[in-house]
Amino acid sequence: MQQLPVHGQTTWRRTSPLTPPAALRALLTGLCLLASLGSAQAQDSLDAMVSAEAKEAGFPALAAAVVSKGTLMAVGTGGTRRVGTTIPVTHQDRFHIGSDTKAMTSLLAAMMVEAGKLRWDSTFEQVFPELAAGMDAGVKRVTLTQLLSHTSGLPSDNADFDALLAKVVFQPGNLNDQRYWMVQQTVTKPLAREPGASFAYSNLGYTLAGAMIERVGEKSWEELIFDRVFTPLKLTSAGIGPQATLGRIDAPLGHAVVDGKLKAMIGGPEADNPLVISPAGTAHMSVLDFVQWGSWMAGQGKRAPFLVKPETMKKLVTPVVSMSAASTASTTVSGAAQYALGWGSTQMAWTPYPVAFHGGSNNMNKAYIWVDTERDAAIVVMANVATPNTDDVMQKLAGKLYARYVGPAK
Repeated sequence: MQQLPVHGQTTWRRTSPLTPPAALRALLTGLCLLASLGSAQAQDSLDAMVSAEAKEAGFPALAAAVVSKGTLMAVGTGGTRRVGTTIPVTHQDRFHIGSDTKAMTSLLAAMMVEAGKLRWDSTFEQVFPELAAGMDAGVKRVTLTQLLSHTSGLPSDNADFDALLAKVVFQPGNLNDQRYWMVQQTVTKPLAREPGASFAYSNLGYTLAGAMIERVGEKSWEELIFDRVFTPLKLTSAGIGPQATLGRIDAPLGHAVVDGKLKAMIGGPEADNPLVISPAGTAHMSVLDFVQWGSWMAGQGKRAPFLVKPETMKKLVTPVVSMSAASTASTTVSGAAQYALGWGSTQMAWTPYPVAFHGGSNNMNKAYIWVDTERDAAIVVMANVATPNTDDVMQKLAGKLYARYVGPAK
């Protein structure tokens, strides 16, 4: 997959004349990029628009991008990396994507299914047979699909989940060892409801799905996400955990609201959720890489790399369960009508039909992605804050971009 070029962000610096072979390579590379992605002049800068939106909303930083049929149509960033400063945000800056990571975990699961290492109906009992004797009877029947669609019967995140996270940090080993410990602690307890019966948004469910993937993939989720997703898709800015390096302001810091004021959270344990739940949502990446991920999903197998079959990509965004407004109210898919495998499905006021979408937040950052597979287009909006007005501002901005670059709602 070609890296999407950034219009207006390249700085040219002559160091020495190109030798003829180098000049030829440069010419061929340029021609290939133009042929596959369209003229760079067709790309619009959203910097002024995004900067104005961020300032009006009171966000430290904001980023947005649109891609259509594999071509980057527009991209923009604005604001500062840290409130109270004037550190400019660039198109290469990393933002946290939170629960938008779930779609990538579902893709990893799909790869394991296609490789014959898992089935969509693989159960806890089958993947962890050594724990079967002590498993609750209902838990034994929970499938991979149910975990990825939030229909496993596990409750939405609650006090018991918080208590589990408080204890897991003291368990020895690597993150995959700690996830296995969470499996051990969970499978002995009864479910909140019948598996497959209803929707309940569960970060624990995705963490346990990650443990399933680790068991059959024979590597940690972190290794697998880099090997199987970030690297082949050339998401070079992608990483796990806080987007800024500890002790440095090398990315837009997340911001918490403390006593009514924004507080910048410097990279460290409190700058993100516990890393053990990474399969549920601790990835970060630039707005360019995020929209590149959206472009690949929107293509539904039209563009390399061909990580899974087109029919599998379709399955990932095909709804599994319908949801009530109450069941999504406090989640990052609030307002969604249905849920697929790591993707919600909803018709926005500005789309002519339901599209795949997801939101992600660790309460210090917010990121949204909309993927229109019919029009082969995607929109992403990212912010380094999660205040009460964040959703409204980001969704309205996405609506403007959809109307301008993708098509009318009717």
